[in-house]
Amino acid sequence: MDKLIETKKSFTVRHMAVTGMLGAISVVLGMTPLGFIPVGPTNATIMHIPVIIGAIVEGPIVGMLVGLIFGIFSLIRSITAPTPISFVFWNPLVSILPRILIGLASYYIYKFFSKATKNEAVSIGITGALGTLVNTLGVLGMVYALYAEKFVSALGLSGQNAFKVISGIGITNGLPEMFVAMLIVTAAVKAIKKVRR
Repeated sequence: MDKLIETKKSFTVRHMAVTGMLGAISVVLGMTPLGFIPVGPTNATIMHIPVIIGAIVEGPIVGMLVGLIFGIFSLIRSITAPTPISFVFWNPLVSILPRILIGLASYYIYKFFSKATKNEAVSIGITGALGTLVNTLGVLGMVYALYAEKFVSALGLSGQNAFKVISGIGITNGLPEMFVAMLIVTAAVKAIKKVRR
């Protein structure tokens, strides 16, 4: 019985430690230009990478908590360093919800591809790419659903081209983000798992 209690405590402490560490990385990325790469009037980001790592290494709860931190800092940054389109990120459905979902989705994507491929590196790489896609589709999907014409007008373009413009942003930002995430997530997760053995 004592062993079981001890195991549960160390499991909880480890989860808290990993959440704190990855959350701290998200804070650093969120408070500095490191987490955001300007692409025209929008920003590509690498802030979703700690979320995916947390989900793979420690499970969906840790992933979702790190995603929450990412979302909160995305919201804060939209207020403290505004761009013409920052108003969309004032809505938590755009700035926070999709980021929480990255952690949940990444965990199950990783579990599925681990069983399907039987290859650790491949399953981690796919999770990095698809976890990034969850972020891109989640954020831009919400932007399109809630602010399509207003968002495109803020870019100085015709609101009639909303779908084309938002899709273009998704491709321009999303593809580089997916590629970078595949590389970093694979290297980081493999290194963490190697240290734990």
